[in-house]
Amino acid sequence: MNLNLNHTQKDMGKIIAIANQKGGVGKTTTAINLGASLAALDKKILIVDADPQANSTSGLGFEIRNVKTSIYECLVDDVEAKNIILNTETEGLDIIPSHIDLVGAEIEMLNHPNRERKMKTVLNTIKDNYDYILIDCSPSLGLLTVNALTAADSVIIPVQCEYFALEGIGKLLNTVKIIQGDLNPDIEIEGFLLTMYDSRLNLSNQVVEEVRKHFQQMVFKTIIQRNIKLSEAPSYGQPILMYDANSKGAISYLNLARELLQKNDATNIKNEEKIIN
Repeated sequence: MNLNLNHTQKDMGKIIAIANQKGGVGKTTTAINLGASLAALDKKILIVDADPQANSTSGLGFEIRNVKTSIYECLVDDVEAKNIILNTETEGLDIIPSHIDLVGAEIEMLNHPNRERKMKTVLNTIKDNYDYILIDCSPSLGLLTVNALTAADSVIIPVQCEYFALEGIGKLLNTVKIIQGDLNPDIEIEGFLLTMYDSRLNLSNQVVEEVRKHFQQMVFKTIIQRNIKLSEAPSYGQPILMYDANSKGAISYLNLARELLQKNDATNIKNEEKIIN
């Protein structure tokens, strides 16, 4: 299994799945705020909300009950993605929304001959309109997540700095390995992202050490600190950059965006400007 970071993928149209079958590890927070931070760095970004809970959709200010067409219609009814893309309040940041109907998509796709490649087909039609497409995956390893990983060029795996941080990571990596073998040989691990870090807790520091020992250079240098502003922002339908640009959370995600661009050779930022202190 090739777990090396993908440094050679071209900038234009890169699809990144944000996946971990554990809930509450920061997938949606990362999708929204990494997307907004990349947009702030002049990249054209699309978030695909592939979670039936639709938290990326609501977290970017859209009322779920007002969403008439979503990723569900693309996967099940072959509606074209370009017809359901919504512009967010953040310039350069768009979203394909989700809806609770997505719960039924896995069952409805079961008899489709290319059921694992439905999302890839959907996104290929719009891939070149964006610099990065971020897929916010559901907390499972079901057909929706398999679709996301089959469509993706790489995957970011959020790992929370709490008890049982590495629990289930083996299953996810095994799923990636299976997908590399059967459906998407080119998918790479973009990086493991440490989230919910609290420097006051010995446990957080122990988890950082453990994850870096296990996965070494595959772990992002940027760590997302636990931050109340990050928790509050979605209830206002805003990324952290709009809600409180001076917060630790905003700085962390800007750092992550810059690090991602550096890894993909998509920035001319000078060395001394690469990380915000």
